Amino acid sequence: MYAVTVRDHVMIAHSFDGEVFGPAQRLHGATYVVDATFRGPDLGPDGILVDIGRAADELRSVLADLNYRNLDDEDEFKGTNTSTEALARWVADRLAERLATEEQLTALVVTLHESHVAWASFERPL
Repeated sequence: MYAVTVRDHVMIAHSFDGEVFGPAQRLHGATYVVDATFRGPDLGPDGILVDIGRAADELRSVLADLNYRNLDDEDEFKGTNTSTEALARWVADRLAERLATEEQLTALVVTLHESHVAWASFERPL
């Protein structure tokens, strides 16, 4: 199985609903380092799994929809705790839409790093 990973980052603000979140229930900021790993068993006709430049551009474009936004104010996230896990899925689903034509890709893993000691991922088929 081949894998290609690209990395970017995004800065957001949000709050959480639920006592389990403690002080994070209040509005706070987060900067995530975001990894998108594309997987597939075979290379395409050009000898690559996915063009790294295109993968990086698509990740940057998806993250631009979140960057410098208070997610509490975005209609798309109303009533949702925008946890690291939930945001990983949101990014993965949008990347999957953008790279659906890449037939050699079979899976995508998106990882959001909250810090150097904590991160969450979402994996989905393509």
